[in-house]
Amino acid sequence: MNTAAPQPMQQASADEEDEGLALGEIIAVLMDYRWLIAAISLFALALGLAWVLVAKPVYRADGLLQIEEKGSGGALKALEPLLGDDTTVSAEVEILTSRMVLGRVVNKLKLDIVAMPRTLPLIGGAFARRYQGDEPNSAWLGFSSFAWGGERIQVDSLDVPPQALDQPHALIAREGGTFEVFDDDDRLVLKGKAGTRASDQGYSIFVAQLRARPDTQFRLTKRSAEAAIDDLRSSYSVKERGKKSGVLELSLLGSRPEQIALVLDDILNTYVRQNVERRSAEAEKTLKFLETQLPALKTQVDSAEAAYNSYRQSRGSLDLSLETQGILKSLVEVENAAVLLKQERDELRQSFTPEHPRIQAVDNKLARLNDRRKQFDGEVSRLPDTQQTVLRLARDVEVSNRLYTELLNTAQQLRVSKAGTVGDVRVIDTAAVARKPVGAGPVAILGIALLLGLLVSMVVIWVLRSLRVVVEDPEIIESQLGLPVYATVPHSKTELELYRKARGGVEELLAVSYPQDDAVESLRGLRTTLHFALLDAQRNSLLITGSSPGLGKSFISKNLGAVLAQVDKRVVIVDADLRRGHLHQEFGLERAVGVSEYVAGQASLEDLLKTTMVPKLWVVTTGQIPPNPSELLMHPRFQVLLSELAARFDTVIVDAPPVLAVSDAAIIGRHVGATLMVARAGKHPIRELEQAVKRLNQAGVQVKGFVFNDLNVSRQNYRYGYKGYVYRYSYKT
Repeated sequence: MNTAAPQPMQQASADEEDEGLALGEIIAVLMDYRWLIAAISLFALALGLAWVLVAKPVYRADGLLQIEEKGSGGALKALEPLLGDDTTVSAEVEILTSRMVLGRVVNKLKLDIVAMPRTLPLIGGAFARRYQGDEPNSAWLGFSSFAWGGERIQVDSLDVPPQALDQPHALIAREGGTFEVFDDDDRLVLKGKAGTRASDQGYSIFVAQLRARPDTQFRLTKRSAEAAIDDLRSSYSVKERGKKSGVLELSLLGSRPEQIALVLDDILNTYVRQNVERRSAEAEKTLKFLETQLPALKTQVDSAEAAYNSYRQSRGSLDLSLETQGILKSLVEVENAAVLLKQERDELRQSFTPEHPRIQAVDNKLARLNDRRKQFDGEVSRLPDTQQTVLRLARDVEVSNRLYTELLNTAQQLRVSKAGTVGDVRVIDTAAVARKPVGAGPVAILGIALLLGLLVSMVVIWVLRSLRVVVEDPEIIESQLGLPVYATVPHSKTELELYRKARGGVEELLAVSYPQDDAVESLRGLRTTLHFALLDAQRNSLLITGSSPGLGKSFISKNLGAVLAQVDKRVVIVDADLRRGHLHQEFGLERAVGVSEYVAGQASLEDLLKTTMVPKLWVVTTGQIPPNPSELLMHPRFQVLLSELAARFDTVIVDAPPVLAVSDAAIIGRHVGATLMVARAGKHPIRELEQAVKRLNQAGVQVKGFVFNDLNVSRQNYRYGYKGYVYRYSYKT
């Protein structure tokens, strides 16, 4: 017993026609292009994997420096006014990236000499890095001039003519440790042997180590100082850790961990060394200034003491009163302070102009001291003459002695400081290289590659959709052309299998072999619709055509004829495509004795009618292909043929050529009861359908409606906005 079980396949609806692309539509489009998305994503993933395998790993070395307050601790603290003020951290950062520091590192480590094995582009470097042997690897694929791992070269000295700076050279290893050097024009400029210096044509080279197979090439370049420093600076950075912390972080990137650690350590040491040298030079400069002042001060001390002793001997023993001693002490302090300020001003004048703020500040202090000295001079003027003279002489002696002693002590401190200067910076952390390369890891790179592949595939889909302005929704036909769509025939995988199986031979009818297929069910719906649409038609004949080839009109014609015959209708299909008709092949019939012979008067109607495997379904083939199909179809006998067939059969289906290709369909359309056009989903723009309808109308043929063929129903599982229903109604036991 057979029972019918309804299974709804899809229902889609929308509240507004112009609401834009809904989420379901997007998913449907993505499902349509899923294989393109998969292909592009896999290709991007393959590129990501290739990058992981081929890309040279980059490591990072870092170290820490502390910028201390100048003179903090040690003998130089007391001398800070003489040695200048603090240098800002930003200034130290500039020094760390200056040519003065980096140039010394380049010269010491010979970073201006580039010597490396030449590897095969793209993949050679990956092979060489993964080679673990002690001896040079054997050549792969016959490329003996490339390095494949295990090669070593060390160039301790390289001099080239000025015009050859920054120019690539090739060093080719030969037998027995010998080598040849070629310039950029492949001209031999030098021959030599590892371990000995070679010179010729303005070139001079000393190769300390060379281990390679004969004929292996090495890239050799002598960089200019500017280029070498710029290369170093491009991978080197300095930044302060925390705001106003005084701690600087230095980092260096490179593909060789041991080399970048060595380079960064040398940058740290070079910077500290120059800082110490700078501080020592400042101390030496101040010491030289003081040494020029000490002899004059010594003479001044001796003169003051001689004058004081001479006056006392001439006047006898004189003692100062308590009031005079207090004035003397204050005067001495003022004089000493004034002298020190004058010395500081003289030191500053060697570096700054009189308008500099520091010199202006010293001048202001001297002015205040002069005002105080004038006050003391007023007090001294009120003393007796003898006391005034003694006070003046004693003041000169006291001031001179104290100043001389202080400068002498300062000079001694500078000598000690110069010998033991440690600078105001110190290395907190020496260079350390991270164990893992910087940047994204393999998993992250593959993830990014996959994501980029998805994004690129989205862009490709958008471009394809933008360029491909085709009809994919039957509602577009109804809204823009004003014609009804009588049936929407879904895509049938079974029909494709039958077509491939036939391979140009007899093809099984889908409506007969697989009557439960969705496409057949849609044609049954078309059968019902046509029954009512043709009630008021003067003729019972139906023309099926399309705008262009490859739309499936023959598929519609033969299967529609089959489903009509299955309801006890006498149906005949006329193959009116007198140029490329092929219905005879699909039914396993002969082309001869068909429309051409009847119109030419060479055959009767009985000779034309050919039975098929479907009961009550007949076929009229094209007959012999004529040289003038259009003229043949315009012959009165063709109209007679259609009239006689209409009298003998319940339905006459005429399969005609495409409208826009030839005028045959327009000729036939005037002699039939109704004309249906077949449109295929995603195959033509709406303008093409509009032009086809317009051409038929101009010929006096009114298009009854459309059959929308090959709709991808699987998209409707995700897509909302298609107003209509597509059902499957299958039978099961």
